[in-house]
Amino acid sequence: MNQAYAVTAVTAVVLATVLIGALGLRISRTTSDFYVASRTVNPGLNAAAISGEYLSAASFLGIAGLVLLQGPDMLWYPVGYTAGYLVLLVLVAAPLRRSGAYTLSDFAEARLESAAVRRLASLFVVGIGWLYLLPQLQGAGLTLEILTGAPGWVGGVLVALVVTVAVAAGGMRSITFVQAFQYWLKLTALLVPALFLIAAWAAADAPRAGFDAPAVLREHTTVRIDDTVRIRLDEALTLTVDGEIDGTAHRGSTVTLGEGTHRVAGGTSLGLPEGARVPERASSGSDPSSWSQPLSGGRDGYHLYATYGLILATFLGTMGLPHVAVRFYTSPDGRAARRTTLVVLGLIGVFYLLPPVYGALGRIYAPELALTGDADAAVLVLPERMLGGAGGDLLGALLAGGAFAAFLSTASGLTMSVAGVISQDVLPSRGVRHFRLATLLAMTVPLALSVIATHVPVADAVGLAFAVSASSFCPLLVLGIWWRGLTPPGAAAGLVVGGGSALTAVMATRAGLAPEGWGHTLMAWPAVWSVPLGFLTMVLVSLATPRHIPASTTAILARLHLPEDLTGRPGPEGAER
Repeated sequence: MNQAYAVTAVTAVVLATVLIGALGLRISRTTSDFYVASRTVNPGLNAAAISGEYLSAASFLGIAGLVLLQGPDMLWYPVGYTAGYLVLLVLVAAPLRRSGAYTLSDFAEARLESAAVRRLASLFVVGIGWLYLLPQLQGAGLTLEILTGAPGWVGGVLVALVVTVAVAAGGMRSITFVQAFQYWLKLTALLVPALFLIAAWAAADAPRAGFDAPAVLREHTTVRIDDTVRIRLDEALTLTVDGEIDGTAHRGSTVTLGEGTHRVAGGTSLGLPEGARVPERASSGSDPSSWSQPLSGGRDGYHLYATYGLILATFLGTMGLPHVAVRFYTSPDGRAARRTTLVVLGLIGVFYLLPPVYGALGRIYAPELALTGDADAAVLVLPERMLGGAGGDLLGALLAGGAFAAFLSTASGLTMSVAGVISQDVLPSRGVRHFRLATLLAMTVPLALSVIATHVPVADAVGLAFAVSASSFCPLLVLGIWWRGLTPPGAAAGLVVGGGSALTAVMATRAGLAPEGWGHTLMAWPAVWSVPLGFLTMVLVSLATPRHIPASTTAILARLHLPEDLTGRPGPEGAER
């Protein structure tokens, strides 16, 4: 890929972000403008902004990478991401806006009149926000590394700097315009190259992507293995090795590996001949690639369970994502919030038609990415592989700009929501000045983690945030909105048991502590049991503590469910702190 074109595209996206953010800053005149855009964002603009921040690195790069690795099984990701807004539309959107809150923590306190539940909710908001920010920064690092050869941490630092400045300077009013622009940029950046790539594939009469057999290389390919891995061969393979395999060092010599499993040391380069099958990684808990292989249990039951876990996490996790929830507080009223959600369904549904195309083409033209663990790079390398020349460079630059827009828009929304909670619940004073300090704190932790935790596929890192959100905030919002019997002790217990168990299970799996077989699958995809556990805990503890039902519950539920023209007000102004 032409580095000059790619760097120019990324620079243009960064400058556009700064300039549009400056426009929003000029019209942000009040504290309400800064926090919730004075609750005046119309459904069309708000839907584009929500779509812009929701379509993250996981959507732009990660889904294509997972389709390349595992095929159609991974289409549940975009289906789940989209359908999550249908659940949000039916159960949550309008009542959440009518609550008048600014953050999920505000909603928890307003509904339950409990400072303790508010603090616990704030802890989960910050944790989920940081989990979601991590893959955005890592994806930016991967993109710049591919485009320019820069160290992996450079892209994350660049995104962190731009987002911190934009959020701290202009707040919600500024970020709304930025994210709406970036949605249309991302859609264009995926759509235009996809049309050219499909045309090139059809004209070349290339084979279809086959996911029921090992991928085959179309030409001689040199692959560098950065991490020590084990590969599995179904038949003998003759290749060139520069490095270490099975404890033996080679210096550009030709080696024939027999059928079975072999250990490849980090830093080894493999020269694979044309027509060779791409070796499969024999993943384990210590292999970075194992993060992206939840369906590799080897039995149909494992696959079915993992699919259900994915569906529940994505369907129910959307409503509890802090950067999604905060955007509904910018709508003028509950009716506008519902209209916004409906438009969002259409916008993200159109977008998600495109990443699987790149995944399928990547299986044909860049199958070695499954071996190196860089499957997320498929979107970025395909124009050069399939088209080459100036046309491939220009399309690659467009994709690079779109990818960077994905990192910037999602990171902006997450930073905005996390900073809002930190400024209200952690710092001793509130106001614009302290919000700007909170913005810096909100970005520092995930930036540090992105440098330490490397080689984590972006779609799966986001999946972790969805699982925790579905197990914690989904029960809180659904029961808080639709059941008057919810009590503060019940809500607190459900948050800890549901969200805490999901987080513990997944982190233990990533650390390689889960047992093999069903134990590993249950812990890697906890939503099937952790979401019901969260609901059940909230209900049982609330039934055991009926005297703790807040006295104002009836009035609050009336405010959540009755249209604003009947209640006479949009919500408690005290929520905009």
